[in-house]
Amino acid sequence: MKCTRRPDLAPQTRIDMVMLAWLHQGVYGKMTAIAQYYQISRTFLYQMLFMVHLQLETLLSDEQLLLQKDPRHFEHLLLLLRLEGKCSLLSIASILKALEYHPNSVGYLSQFFQSAGQALPSTLLMPSQTWVFYLSDEIFALHAPILVTIDAASTAILNIELASERSADTWRAHFEALEAHHFFSLGMASDRGLGLVAGYRAACDMALWVADYFHEFRDLFEVLHHVERQAYAAIDKEDEAARQFARAKSEATLAKRLQQYETAHHTCEQAMALSDQLALLLHLLREALHVCSPHGRLRTPEDVRTELTRLFHMIAELDSAAIPNTLKPLHQHIDDIVVPFKHAETIDAELRAVVPHDV
Repeated sequence: MKCTRRPDLAPQTRIDMVMLAWLHQGVYGKMTAIAQYYQISRTFLYQMLFMVHLQLETLLSDEQLLLQKDPRHFEHLLLLLRLEGKCSLLSIASILKALEYHPNSVGYLSQFFQSAGQALPSTLLMPSQTWVFYLSDEIFALHAPILVTIDAASTAILNIELASERSADTWRAHFEALEAHHFFSLGMASDRGLGLVAGYRAACDMALWVADYFHEFRDLFEVLHHVERQAYAAIDKEDEAARQFARAKSEATLAKRLQQYETAHHTCEQAMALSDQLALLLHLLREALHVCSPHGRLRTPEDVRTELTRLFHMIAELDSAAIPNTLKPLHQHIDDIVVPFKHAETIDAELRAVVPHDV
């Protein structure tokens, strides 16, 4: 893609942008809308907003350079620029230099944020016992594993730690640290990582484990992406064969090009049909995993198992070499896949005992 430099924004335009941003602080999605309208980044918009706020504070304050007289205020500004404004260290240094605040070097900023991060605990601490449902996984930084557990309801990070490896003992210590901080697990959803699942069951032996649908069905949807790419490639080949046929002159060449086009057309039709059929079946599979039907009826584990088995059979009938191997683990894991529906059924029965059926 060719990059072009846009004309600089006039001072009045910048004033208008900042006024809009100032008036709509806290309104969800408004900063994004303003940035898109003026074709600027949200980072740039926040930078201008912070600069205006600081300038007004300086003008309206009896003390000049208030931030430099109050270190806590200065640190608060740095954290706002980094966390809320999503500013890079270079951008923060430029803002501080423009406002004549010291220190303002990138090295100082890097050291400040590193110290602030090290001062924070890796695990939240609750004042009393709190029951949560865990979502846990592993992410990597420079090939080193980072163990992360978040609360499924709020998506708050409950525990995040850099680890040397991903064994069951490491994960067990991770979950035991959560319990020591007054978190108790209602259950956990995750992929089938051996260390992760074994560590969770060792630390929370009575709690529920649920297979993460994203990881369960990811390979099957990757087959769809592969089939779609093949279909688009077949369309291109058919189009090229049609152009070659149109350029043919002699009768012999016309016959040869026609045969090539018919072959390309047949291959294209097959590829498109496979892509459309697999996309439709995966759409039905995604709907089958909803807790309720489109009419609001709670799906039972037996219904879901029957529907998934039927869809797996229909997908297996498609002409794709990658499908059988991809479906094999899904057949083996179907008991885990229907576990959430068993609990939804239990919750429904408990609610019906206290809430009238008509309600």
